[in-house]
Amino acid sequence: MNALSEQILSELRHLLIEMRDGGSVGPSVYDTARALQFHGNVTGRQDAYAWLIAQQQADGGWGSADFPLFRHAPTWAALLTLQRADPLPGAADAVQAATRFLERQPDPYAHSVPEDAPIGAELILPQLCGEAASLLGGVGFPRHPALLPLRQACLVKLGAVATLPSGHPLLHSWEAWGTSPTTACPDDDGSIGISPAATAAWRAHAVTHGSTPQVGRTDAYLQAASRATRSGIEGVVPNVWPINVFEPCWSLYTLHLAGLFAHPAFADAVRVIVAQLDARMGVRGLGPALHFAADADDTSVALCVLRLAGRDPPVDALRDFEIGELFVTFPGERNASVSTNIHALHALRLLGKPAAGTSYYVEANRNPHGLWDNEKWHVSWLYPTAHAVAALAQGKPQWRDERALAALLQAQRDDGGWGAGRASSFEETAYALFALHVMDGSEEPTGRRRIAQAVAHALEWMLARHVSHALPQTSLWIGKELYCPTRVVRVAELAGLWLALRWGRRVLAEGAGAAP
Repeated sequence: MNALSEQILSELRHLLIEMRDGGSVGPSVYDTARALQFHGNVTGRQDAYAWLIAQQQADGGWGSADFPLFRHAPTWAALLTLQRADPLPGAADAVQAATRFLERQPDPYAHSVPEDAPIGAELILPQLCGEAASLLGGVGFPRHPALLPLRQACLVKLGAVATLPSGHPLLHSWEAWGTSPTTACPDDDGSIGISPAATAAWRAHAVTHGSTPQVGRTDAYLQAASRATRSGIEGVVPNVWPINVFEPCWSLYTLHLAGLFAHPAFADAVRVIVAQLDARMGVRGLGPALHFAADADDTSVALCVLRLAGRDPPVDALRDFEIGELFVTFPGERNASVSTNIHALHALRLLGKPAAGTSYYVEANRNPHGLWDNEKWHVSWLYPTAHAVAALAQGKPQWRDERALAALLQAQRDDGGWGAGRASSFEETAYALFALHVMDGSEEPTGRRRIAQAVAHALEWMLARHVSHALPQTSLWIGKELYCPTRVVRVAELAGLWLALRWGRRVLAEGAGAAP
């Protein structure tokens, strides 16, 4: 076990050191399909088309059957792209299967818009639906009527603006509304809104309109984004890139949840990341990438990380996102995010600032079991639950929540893991362990024994599945579809396993119920 612990620490240190390349993000069906559609040259991207076809599920759709709300955008996009690639092997069959899939699907936007709708759904889905209707005639597809007024209102606002500033949030979905390259300009990385789909669309329009001086920069961006997927296939791209603020911030925050933030094995790597964050943090906060708009979520986690590292960051960076006693992720967003407010609460408490209203909001947004599942950036309830427990317990050594603890223990699967879908996942099991780690500190001996038994069961499950330097595959983060920020997830997996290993050793040494 000691050898495994050292191996885990070594891999974590390597991951932190790697975080200088813009970030690692798994491949996206939606963005790859859109990029192929705008690229136009089928023969030059045959491997990427083959990859796209291979991702189709047995029921004809793309994306996880466990989370149907997030399957429409990738399935529409893949269908429309493959419909133009009929000569390629498997394309025609994939189109037929996708058509049948969409005809059978209930429309989640028939009457209202779900709270956890994917990013840009109001712009993207009506546009894809309209394109499919013109190409494929009278097929009985979902029409998403509840999104139409939202799209129209957004287009009216966009019509009043000649050019959006670089990094504006709406540029992330430019492919769904942009027609003239003059409405946007590539950022310093060559991207339109840190989106491969938006960038590929802008590039295609720029070439058509003869506006080619910036095309070389967008080509370089798309090639770099493709490399970030680690798929090895040119033209296969991620859902978002770069993530050179989000990736290190969430990774260090995760180390804190596991009790690893100050571990000497990471001192040098943490020092470098913290220095970069400190230099970049201004009064307007930070966004997921250096050249993207600031938001309350990334700003809050960055504030947490800086404070944990002993810095004194400016809490005023959060004030632009404060509406009453709540925090919006981006100004003008449709609905507030529970996890953004959880992170704001954690930052405020770490900085010693009043946060009664935010605390009330976080407490009020539980489900009937006492857990947190109303989340717009991650599909699993285990993510906001782990972070909420840490935020609520911050600065309160005797904090206890028997209802949440009972529900968390009850949710453990027979195999020892946790998961919001049909199977346990390593990432979600790690989140459960982070929450239990906090709860264990103020529990009575009986409660601690129950927690120790759950951790021992989870450790067995994790040990049976751990592979050194494995690449996470499960997509649980909400973008335009579900996606996987690979290093962020891998840090969570390894930190959870390390925590369980250390926990188990102490339980053996102390008899029962001990915490790390």
